[in-house]
Amino acid sequence: MQFQLNVILFLPLLSAAVIALFLRRSPRAGTAVSVLSAGAVLAVALAAMFSSAPDAVFRGSHELFKLGGFSLNVGCLFDSLSRNMLFVVCFVGFLIHVFSVGYMDDDSAKSRFFAGMSFFMFSMTGIVLASNLFMMFVFWELVGFSSYALIAHYADTDASREASKKAFITNRVGDFGFLLGIIFCQAQFGTTDFSALAQIFQADPTQASTAMGLLILCGFLGKSAQFPLHVWLPDAMAGPTPVSALIHAATMVAAGVFMMVRLASIGFLTSDVLATVTVLCSLMAFLAGLWALGQTDIKKILAYSTLAHLGLMGAGIGLGFDLAMYHLTTHAFFKATLFLVAGSIIHACHHEQDIFKMGGIFKKMPVTSTVALVATLSIAAIPYFSGYFSKEAIVMAAFGRSVGGAPLDKAVFGLVMGAAVLTPIYMGRLFFNVFLGKPRSENAGHARESSLWMTLPLAILAIYSLAGAWSFAYEMNWFGGKIDCLIPASATAFIDSIWRRHSVELASIPNVHALEIFAVAATFAGFGIAYLVYGRKGGEDVVQKNVPALYTALEKHGWFDDLYNWYIAKVQQRIAIFLATFADLFLVELIAVRGMGIVFAVIGQGFKRLHDASANSEIKWLVAGFILLFVVIFA
Repeated sequence: MQFQLNVILFLPLLSAAVIALFLRRSPRAGTAVSVLSAGAVLAVALAAMFSSAPDAVFRGSHELFKLGGFSLNVGCLFDSLSRNMLFVVCFVGFLIHVFSVGYMDDDSAKSRFFAGMSFFMFSMTGIVLASNLFMMFVFWELVGFSSYALIAHYADTDASREASKKAFITNRVGDFGFLLGIIFCQAQFGTTDFSALAQIFQADPTQASTAMGLLILCGFLGKSAQFPLHVWLPDAMAGPTPVSALIHAATMVAAGVFMMVRLASIGFLTSDVLATVTVLCSLMAFLAGLWALGQTDIKKILAYSTLAHLGLMGAGIGLGFDLAMYHLTTHAFFKATLFLVAGSIIHACHHEQDIFKMGGIFKKMPVTSTVALVATLSIAAIPYFSGYFSKEAIVMAAFGRSVGGAPLDKAVFGLVMGAAVLTPIYMGRLFFNVFLGKPRSENAGHARESSLWMTLPLAILAIYSLAGAWSFAYEMNWFGGKIDCLIPASATAFIDSIWRRHSVELASIPNVHALEIFAVAATFAGFGIAYLVYGRKGGEDVVQKNVPALYTALEKHGWFDDLYNWYIAKVQQRIAIFLATFADLFLVELIAVRGMGIVFAVIGQGFKRLHDASANSEIKWLVAGFILLFVVIFA
């Protein structure tokens, strides 16, 4: 098992190194190495899952160094949670690699792109397999670095450069809190190992610290783009579309959710921390759904959709930490599908991204459009599509918490329900304007179906968007129980236990069946509203035309970017200039240079006065020196 995990972890790193060092001028060879390594990692991961029981746990640990009482260990933890996440990362990552072959075919920096993709896969698998917080943080930062490089792939454009810097800086703010939390954890418990921490909290749950949990929460807010550190994600769409799918739909932003689920499962997070993440994320889910209605760029609409669904996952952490993992899995399938669909359309429309300049794509690109329809129905939670099971589980859990609960619990349910209802509205707005009607631009009129490299991954992901959650909701064991529908049984063990437990819990909630009917009716009503408001008059935004003030508020997403830019330009920059000036003039010039000169000048003048160049004075100093030497030796 250890050998298999080493291959999963280090093969992408080897691929990145080979491409960067030897294949920079051989784009076809670099592409082949990256895609083959991603496929090999997926194959080895599946083999590891098939060869182990669903409830089996493998722990590997190696002492990196020891200093006094401090010991730093690295190792792998392979349990039901990491199996589930590893399948998502490797499976979706491989399909995005295949899609990228066609999408990046005419890119002059293709080798650099695939080297970055391989390095990202290395970083992400490291987070999934990490056995302690320190190791997770190391790979956490490597994910941040690789995402910075991938977002800045089009470095010749201002948008790409600014987006990469914004993502990097914003994540560092959250990561600083994350690092402080890890340091305090090591200081208090003497370890950051997940297994050791689980034993500590199992023996005494009161040892969990709210302050420590809130510091760790900062890392989640940054990486998973939650309020108030959410501003980087929409701008990150400036990178290539496969990067958007890989980093901002399926893996990177999901890393924060995975980390929180890991810590919540061992009792690390207190009830106050869970309540905080629930409130912040449910608010983000609702606001992002509104802001999506003010966007015209197809990728930015999906970006705000990602913000909304990450908010639902965050709410799921507080409502029952495992629900977040449930929605993370289904979201990876349908959101990766939607991003790749967007990439296929943008590629076919000669890089046109405005949904109101498209139209008629269904006739031009029938395969891509059918896939888009499946993913749209899944994200909107149409019954029996993948997204329905996980999204409704979170809505029902929020409803159960609100029944007889505090006003804050009722507010959380309202926000979660509002986010769920907004999804079919903004996705219907996108679908009706992009795929139906007539082409509204020359680029849309010349669109043609993409190559097999791009359509095949779409078709596979569409299947998972439709039926990826069936194995969680129904007894569908195929091939002697080795394969649980579409996902290996050992990878579904964690979520299967979630579904079984919450099915029992939800059944006891009063009026839960009425709520289910209402939620489904609201979903279909959302599509109806989208058609009436946006679909009948394709090519124009009725809200923008009739209520421009409201549309501006949605387009500017609450002016958070303006506030961010003001803070950077007016506050942070001025503080930096002041500190630099203070450090340079006061600390360096005045104290270090002139101050030390004055000190040594005074000392020199003192010794000068003590020395009068007479024989009598010299004899006195000589005797004093001998006496001092005698005292030092014999005292």
